[in-house]
Amino acid sequence: MAESMKGLKRTHRCTEISTVNIGETVTLMGWVQKSRNKGGIIFVDLRDRSGIVQLIFENGSIDAKGFEKATKLRSEFVIAVTGVVEARSGAVNNNLKTGEIEVRANGLRILAEAETPPFPIEENSKTKEDLRLKYRFLDLRRPDIQRNLMMRSQVTTLTRQFMANEGFLEIETPMLTKSTPEGARDYLVPSRIHPGNFYALPQSPQLFKQLLMCSGYDRYIQIARCFRDEDLRADRQPEFTQIDMELSFVDVDDVIDVNERLLAYLFKQVLDVDVKLPIQRMTWQDAMDRFGSDKPDLRFGMELQNVSEVVRGCEFAVFKNALEAGGTVRGINAKGQGSMPRKKIDKLVEFAKDYGAKGLAYIAIHEDGTVKSSFAKFMTEDEMNRLVEAMDGQAGDLLLFAADKNKVVWDVLGALRLELARQMNLLDSSEYRFVWITEFPLLEWSDEENRFKAMHHPFTMPMEEDLQYIDSDPGRVRAKAYDIVLNGTEIGGGSVRIHQDDIQEKMFEVLGFTKEKAYEQFGFLLTAFKYGVPPHAGLAYGLDRLVMLMAKQESIRDVIAFPKVKDASCLMTEAPNLVDEKQLEELGIAIRSEE
Repeated sequence: MAESMKGLKRTHRCTEISTVNIGETVTLMGWVQKSRNKGGIIFVDLRDRSGIVQLIFENGSIDAKGFEKATKLRSEFVIAVTGVVEARSGAVNNNLKTGEIEVRANGLRILAEAETPPFPIEENSKTKEDLRLKYRFLDLRRPDIQRNLMMRSQVTTLTRQFMANEGFLEIETPMLTKSTPEGARDYLVPSRIHPGNFYALPQSPQLFKQLLMCSGYDRYIQIARCFRDEDLRADRQPEFTQIDMELSFVDVDDVIDVNERLLAYLFKQVLDVDVKLPIQRMTWQDAMDRFGSDKPDLRFGMELQNVSEVVRGCEFAVFKNALEAGGTVRGINAKGQGSMPRKKIDKLVEFAKDYGAKGLAYIAIHEDGTVKSSFAKFMTEDEMNRLVEAMDGQAGDLLLFAADKNKVVWDVLGALRLELARQMNLLDSSEYRFVWITEFPLLEWSDEENRFKAMHHPFTMPMEEDLQYIDSDPGRVRAKAYDIVLNGTEIGGGSVRIHQDDIQEKMFEVLGFTKEKAYEQFGFLLTAFKYGVPPHAGLAYGLDRLVMLMAKQESIRDVIAFPKVKDASCLMTEAPNLVDEKQLEELGIAIRSEE
């Protein structure tokens, strides 16, 4: 039978007591981690969100009724215990914060009994994720998950404090808003009062935060919930959280400055890690050429080398055809991997094909300097030597090459570089390498839609010196856009926004919007822009990703209290689910049955 805690008041959390409390009477409450009955003495590990402390129940210290009750304790029972703090009688447990003490109980109440949980509540659980997410309320009791969520709470609290000191105002923007294109798919919410009409859940507060700048709020911040109905990957959720900000009367450097100081503050306060300022900057073009990625991981080298000129004129058809079609030949040098077995190289070739490669060419340089290559027979000895030299190939190295259109070569070698780093154990999760990527292309070509699309969004400011190319060579125009990247993960991004009418109209024109279409979609923003709009810029972090990296976790699901799985469903609540016919009727919605 569960008992009441009436008349008892918790004095400490489990690990808030230490040797300084020896001799004091304390009242603790929490969950039984485990219980060991040694006959006349029972040891119980009591757990709460702060950690674990050992309790001792012994005849004489506690009355017979209390001792009898203690014999019934099982894991996950919720109990309240009163007792005296003592120095630990057995060996000190260095793995526990409370390893030097124990609490000798003189009173016990069982506040709630528990069934045997479907998996043990322990750190680094080996239980399958699906089962853990079905019983997420139990999974959330695990100390490692609790630490992650406490860190997340700390990050948001510190961010709010820091930004308030920098003059930012926290302002909320609507959850029920208007569906606008040019992004991922919206989640739609039907309106009962306006039959046949729908709200959209916001993919980001983008338009509203720009309106707040038009309204003179100067510096805005929000810890904002965002929604995207897209196919999920490992680091994606249908709902996620942004640290969202917008600033007036600023340019790129101002936004970067406040954000560098915010990151340095968070990493120092939360992890005691010093972030060296200023953070390195790299242009988008430079990042693609050197790392094949606009979110480069700088914890290791293995940079891409463009060897197009070195192999021009050779007879190897793969290289020849790529160059004739206007593409490039690039390679990476996996240092010390020259003796990689053929089977493993074949696996890398298959891996590369997943990223659009037709294949991979390789040169393995053995320790004795002899060379084994997949294409040596198509090259003269001189050509091979020049190629090895261009790649800085030494004895024991493995050189891998891709030849295709630039985009394909970058994708393939960028991904291959990371895969090799994983295999070679070059990724240290306790090293934090930040880099700003700047000067993104303003537009990217979409083969499906046969038109240019905004790489970020239609309100991104082009670099003034590139405006001259907007009609003649739109792909050449760079944007005042910037991403902050940490260890190969983009944790935030933003841009300076367009605040001049003529540039905004030109942008819509390039994107294929008629004036009417632009007003239909973004009318409220464009109207606001007629009434005096300040130059403004912003940035948003993916809070989930940032905390995931700070907590050294592999998945954002480990830093979100109630995440969804790959098909966007919640295993615990079984959402999404069917709703009552009456609810659909009220909304004027009929479900079409699948034929």
